[in-house]
Amino acid sequence: MARNRENEQSTRKARKKADTGTETVPVEQTGTGTATGTGTGHRNTQVGIVVKAKMTKTVVVAVERLVQHAMYRKTIKLTSTFMAHDEKGAKQGDRVRIVETRPLSRNKRWRVEEILTRGLAEDVAGVQV
Repeated sequence: MARNRENEQSTRKARKKADTGTETVPVEQTGTGTATGTGTGHRNTQVGIVVKAKMTKTVVVAVERLVQHAMYRKTIKLTSTFMAHDEKGAKQGDRVRIVETRPLSRNKRWRVEEILTRGLAEDVAGVQV
């Protein structure tokens, strides 16, 4: 076992030396800049469902993602909640796209970019048809 590790480490070092010998040319980034012209203009976006809309100009958005368990390889659904600034008037049950932004308050780091679909009033009230 020890020989294999030593051999593997030596080949990695050889590869690193070979890789550093080649010259790299810096690539100019061409992207849409922000209003000030600095940065790349790319912001994180998430799509989720509004689970709470009782605050003024603030909604809580639940974003679900699928993750594979490290040992058992089973797909698990994880939910993260984000507080987002809402100028659009989203209500509970709406599907919205949120965008990362500067800190707006202690917990708000996102804002509602657009409302994708409106939630049904029956679902919001908790009454199932």
